[in-house]
Parts: sequence; C-alpha cells; structure tokens
Amino acid sequence: MDQANWSFIFVGVTFALYIGIAIWSRASSTEDFYVAGHDVHPVINGMATAADWMSAASFLSMAGLIAFLGYGGSVYLMGWTGGYVLLALLLAPFLREFGKFTVPDFVGDRYYSSFARVVAVVCALFVSFTYIAGQMKGVGVAFSGFLGIPFEAGIIIGMVIVFFYAVLGGMKGITYTQVAQYCVLIFAYTVPAIFVSLIITGNAVPQLGFIGNVKGTDIAMLDKLNTVVRDLGFLEYTSTSKSMVDVFAITAALMFGTAGLPHVIIRFFTVKSAQAARVSAGWALVFIAVLYTTAPAVGAFARMNFIDTVNEASYIADDEDYETRAATIIAQGGKPVPAWYKSWEKTGLLHYDDKNGDGIMQYRGPNAPDGIANEVNPNRDIFVLANPQIAGLPGWVIGLVVAGGLAAALSTAAGLLMVISSAISHDLCRRTLFPSMNDKTELRIARFSAAGAVVCAGLLGLFASQLGFVAQVVAFAFGLAAASLFPIIFLGIFWKRMNKEGAITAMLVGLVSTTSYIIYFKFMGGTAAGWWFGISPEGIGFLFMWLAAGTGIGVSLATPAPPQDIQDLVEDIRVPGTRRSHGMAEGGMAPTK
Repeated sequence: MDQANWSFIFVGVTFALYIGIAIWSRASSTEDFYVAGHDVHPVINGMATAADWMSAASFLSMAGLIAFLGYGGSVYLMGWTGGYVLLALLLAPFLREFGKFTVPDFVGDRYYSSFARVVAVVCALFVSFTYIAGQMKGVGVAFSGFLGIPFEAGIIIGMVIVFFYAVLGGMKGITYTQVAQYCVLIFAYTVPAIFVSLIITGNAVPQLGFIGNVKGTDIAMLDKLNTVVRDLGFLEYTSTSKSMVDVFAITAALMFGTAGLPHVIIRFFTVKSAQAARVSAGWALVFIAVLYTTAPAVGAFARMNFIDTVNEASYIADDEDYETRAATIIAQGGKPVPAWYKSWEKTGLLHYDDKNGDGIMQYRGPNAPDGIANEVNPNRDIFVLANPQIAGLPGWVIGLVVAGGLAAALSTAAGLLMVISSAISHDLCRRTLFPSMNDKTELRIARFSAAGAVVCAGLLGLFASQLGFVAQVVAFAFGLAAASLFPIIFLGIFWKRMNKEGAITAMLVGLVSTTSYIIYFKFMGGTAAGWWFGISPEGIGFLFMWLAAGTGIGVSLATPAPPQDIQDLVEDIRVPGTRRSHGMAEGGMAPTK
C-alpha cells in the first residue's frame, strides 16, 4: 500500500474518532462547555493539557527550527519547557482555588471591576488570535502535504474540521478529544524518530543517538553535522548568530508568556480542586517531556538527511516523466532530485531557483567557500512531516506522522477557540453587558462565537504565512501574554495591595507596547539595527513585562488599596480549602463596580 493510502487511512480513522468523541461528550450546560463540569480526572487532564500545550509549533515547527538554527533554536525548547514548570508551580493551583471559568473572570473579580474584565478580554483575544494564526498555518502545512494541494486549501479544510468538534462539544468534548489527539501525536512523533535514529546511529533511543556516533564510525553525530553545514557555508550547528541578550529575552518571554496563556490556564479549571490541579500539572509535564526530549534529535537528523538527499541533486521539471528521467540521471552517475521533494514542491513550501542554469540543486549558506549562491529554500515547518519521506521510511509511518501533525495543530486550535468563545459569551456578554442572560442563551452565544472565531482563525492562518514560520508567529503570542496577562495574574495572587487601577494600567501598557514593537519591526520597515537593547520582536515581551509590572505597582501604591474583602480573598486562595470559610460560592464574587 502506498503512502497516500496510508495517510488517508490514518487521518480518516483519527478524525472519525475525534468527531465521535465530540458527539459522545456533547456539552449540555455552560459548565460543561467552559470547564467540562469541573470533574476531569487529573491524569486525563494532564494528557489533555499536554495535547493542548504541544501545538503545531511544538510538533511541526520546533524540530524544524532546531534543524536549521541549531543551538539558536533551543530558545523555544527551553522557554516553553521552563514556562510550563513556572505555570504549574506558581499559578495553576491558586487559579483553580479561585474557582472561575476563565482568566478574564479571575481578573474581573480579583480586581473588582467590570472594566478590568473587559481589558482582560481584549488581551486574551489578542493573545489567542495571534496564537491561533500559527496553529492554522500548521494545519495548512499538514493538509497541503497530506493531500498534495496548495497551502491555502489546506487551511480551509482544517477550518471545517475544527468547526465541527469545537463548536459542538465545548470544553468537555475538547478535553476527551485532546486525550485521543495526544496518543496519536506522541506515537506519530516518536516512532519515526526511532526509525531514523536506527538508520543514522544504530541506536533505537533518539535522545541517545543524538549524542552518539554515526553508525559504523567513531565520529560523533553532532560533529559530523557541524562539519557538513560548515563546509556548505552555514554556521556550525552547535553555534548561533543570536546575541546572548536576545537568547535570554526570547527564552524568558516564552517562559513568562506560558504562565499567562489563557488556553493553558483554563485547563486547570476543569479538575475538582487545587490539589487535583497540582497532580494534573505533574502528569502533563511527564507527557510533554516525551516529545520535548525527542525534538532535538528529530531536528538534527532531519537537517542531515535533507542535505544528503537534496544538495547537488539534478532537478527534474514538472513536465518530465520523473521515473524515466531519474533512471537516466542515475545511469549517468548523478543523483536525481528525490521524489519527496517533488511531492512537497506542489504545496508551494519548497522553492528551487536555478541561478547558474546548470540544473543542479546547490544548497549553500551565506559563507559558502565555493562562492555558489544558494538555490534551495525550504520552509522549516515541513520537516517533521517530511522527515520520514526524506529517510525513506515505510508508507504507514509517513501516514502516521501526517495524522500526528494534524492532531497537534487541531488540539491547540480547539483550546484557543474555547478561550475566544468564553471571553465573548461569558466575560463580555453575561458578566458585563447582559448580566440577566440565562445559561441557554449564553451557550448559544458561545457556540456562535466559536464558529466566528474559526473563520477568523483561518483568515489569520493565511496571513501568518507572510509573518514567518509557525513557532515565530506563536512566539509573538507568548510575548503578548507575558507583557499583558502574566503581571496582573501573578500580582493578583501574591500581592493583595494590587488594585484595579494598577491592573488596568499594567495590562494596557504591556499590550500596547508589545503590539507596537512587533508591528513596527515586522510590518513597518524596522530593522534589527533598531532593536531596543538588541532584543528581537520575539523576545520584547519580557522587557515590556517588567515595564507593565512596574507601572502597575506604582499606580497601585498611588491609589486607594483594594477593599478588605478582596484582600481577604487574596489571602484565602493561597491556602487551598479555606475559601468557603468566608461564605464564597464556587463561582466567586460578582464585580462591585
């Protein structure tokens, strides 16, 4: 059976499973729709959180970044991993103790202000739509590679799939769908890594093969890769062109941004207690570690295989019979362009420009010693999906990876849609504009909001292709979350003197400054020479996080302290199990102003 048939089988079976779960777990109340009834088991929630967390950026783009940036790509690995630890230890249990549905819900009640709630809604929407743009680009990459169609058509198909199970099942449906998606994506990620590691190093454990010797030699795999890329004019794989300041800033922005991401935080509202939130966070770390410790090996193996199969290969035009022309090239002692390259070329994500007219594909870096200009420009987001094809693995492995890539992108997209729909229906409509709204009307608005968000997400996914690779687009979302939401969540839990004036100011300062910086340097002609302190748009959220926090603290100290009952509330949520001693219901307090 060929690769295409295997892909159809795996994708068809997994999608049928996801849709079946959505129908089985269809939300019947707002509590089911927003927080899955608060009764998800910690292990199940840990697995769902891992799927929600390991998005297209983790599955598709991170290994591609590591493949082409080497050490420089490790900022994403370190930042995302460290950020999740920060979230699990510092914020998740206390937010669950507060007992709300959403992050804006927490902000509105903790800061006793409907206006603070609205500002938090705006921040959550900015973060979520920026994040989902990267996910939908990942969906487009996966579908275009799977079906051999243009990238834009792949996004449209993904929109239809996400629309069905996110709008129907709500958080309850998404939770159990994400459990299935985790199983699919982690199996799809590790199986090809094992095969490729065996081929290159003879070691079945990718993490060990990555630091071991090339099969049949005493040459370390990383040493060989360093030599190969240096000889082609690239930086050594274990070096980086980024300054240490920028590396630190990007890593920190990703860390603190993780702790402010609404779609990850909301997952901890689905369990029964703060203790259960801690347990589920621990399980999520275990499940996440499986992929994150494998990604560096996948990236290194992909880079080596790509160079081996593409560099100095004879190109075969689309109007030529591939099999006949390839046989002729081989008979003449040459190397034909691999079939996998021709397959991915149809998606528009691989480009070959024959600059010297010799018909030979030269892959070179900016410092190529032979002076030949680079003629091959691959999109980094394709390499996890293309890696099994590059390595010549069986068709069923390739089909499995396609299903895994789609599972990763769709699982996070669904979680983000829940944040968007709940921000509009619950925080904006019911808690702010129409407080007399009943559950049935709120649920209807939530579903309409999710449907509208799917359409907007697809359009943003098309736009994201102009911004850069998936992980870079996602990094902007993390920077926005770090600067706008993390300071007021952290200070709202650990400093009872933080008041509504300080929170509103902090959110606005963080959101406006970070958004302006990103827009200027990505869309208005700003160059790296103008970066503040040498910090790129991906890392600037860390700098503005401190500006937002400092401004919020200063304004809080210059204005009246919060009411005593709010200060008591802050004391209570840091001691799990004591909230109800003050007579507060699970839903928390309504804003007083």
